[in-house]
Amino acid sequence: MSRHVLTPRMRPLPTRRSTTLAVLDVGTSKVVCLIAKLLPCEPADVLLGRTHRCKILGIGHQRARGIKAGVVIDMDEAEKTIRMAVDAAERMAGIEAESVVVNMTGGRISSQHSKSSLNIGNRAVTAADLNRILELASASVMRDNRAVIHSLPNGYQLDSTRGIHDPKGMIGETLSVDLHNVAVEAAAARNLMLAIERCHLTVEAIVATPYASALSVLADDEADMGAAIIDFGGGTTSISVFEHGRLAHVDAIAVGGNHITMDIARGLTTRVTDAERLKIVHGSCVSSPSDIRETITITVAGDDGDQPTHLPRTQLVRIIKPRVEEILELVRDRLKASGFAAPAGRRLILTGGGAQLTGMVDLARQTISSTVRIGRPLGVQGLPESAKSPSYAASVGLLIYPQVAAIEHFTQGRKSTSAQGTTKANGTDGYVARVGRWLKESF
Repeated sequence: MSRHVLTPRMRPLPTRRSTTLAVLDVGTSKVVCLIAKLLPCEPADVLLGRTHRCKILGIGHQRARGIKAGVVIDMDEAEKTIRMAVDAAERMAGIEAESVVVNMTGGRISSQHSKSSLNIGNRAVTAADLNRILELASASVMRDNRAVIHSLPNGYQLDSTRGIHDPKGMIGETLSVDLHNVAVEAAAARNLMLAIERCHLTVEAIVATPYASALSVLADDEADMGAAIIDFGGGTTSISVFEHGRLAHVDAIAVGGNHITMDIARGLTTRVTDAERLKIVHGSCVSSPSDIRETITITVAGDDGDQPTHLPRTQLVRIIKPRVEEILELVRDRLKASGFAAPAGRRLILTGGGAQLTGMVDLARQTISSTVRIGRPLGVQGLPESAKSPSYAASVGLLIYPQVAAIEHFTQGRKSTSAQGTTKANGTDGYVARVGRWLKESF
């Protein structure tokens, strides 16, 4: 496998032009397609990186099949699910999608920081200097069988001056950069792209789920002060850390809400669908004095047929609480090992479907941070009430990503490629613009 495996990249979104965008949230429990109109607006002072207003035109939602822990395990089932979600969104919007921005949850998402320095000879920093030092930093992080999906300059240093966002035009002797690369398994990324391309769609960009979730729920001051966002998905729990306004770290663990559901199904000897309902309606991860008095009705799957049984709610809590504690402790330990426990201690934001479990905030306060809130999608028009919940944070974040994609660095001269290895055009602009870009790139 090539050491330089890169997923597709997005060109900067024109700040003064409206565009229509389709995004695809491929999760373990659900697949969501959103089609939205992005309308230029003044940069928001409160919301992170917003240059456009998002107005939802169509939404499609399907129960995920062929996906496990965010990775495609059955190509035919995954393709079928994606087709149905996209078709529902297209029918509602009255628009045919040609390309999508998609998220990546599985594939062992990880962060790697690299630092490089360049002697510029006591003169003003030029764009060529920035490209050169970013190339040097990028070259040191490439590894076999890993695909870089984000490459973010997290700060420059000019001589002894640190924390510079854009050193262009400044004078100094030595220029240094801290480059944050987010990578996934190349095979997992390629299989996801292939499943989408089999639906006759182009993949415009792949976005790490923890990054997408953070973009939809974070406010600027939280990103500047430091915060950790925990996305409780069905098959994975992903982590993103922001510090000084930039994405500083991402991680993921292969334990999520589906594991809680399976614990309930095994512990109460009931069907998985009934266990999921019990978790949503009656589930809690903290005990209360009333649990012993409240009863829940379960259907036990036995040899003689389904038998309704009444149990105290406390029995359900005893099954759920240890698993949630395990997930939160794993998150805490991963944050400590990464060296980014301090931002998480300042503010913790819980999102994803699992964040809605009763008592989750209280348990997170005891385990990780005293300052915890639930994160819901911010600043998007046209979302139905059912989609204004934490479980749609990643979906909405994919609409925000094109507005901040310009800050990323990608190796010069390398084109976006599909899972089949053929060059694909970006679908956020019109036909004439795409033809013009093809002429420029080809000749």
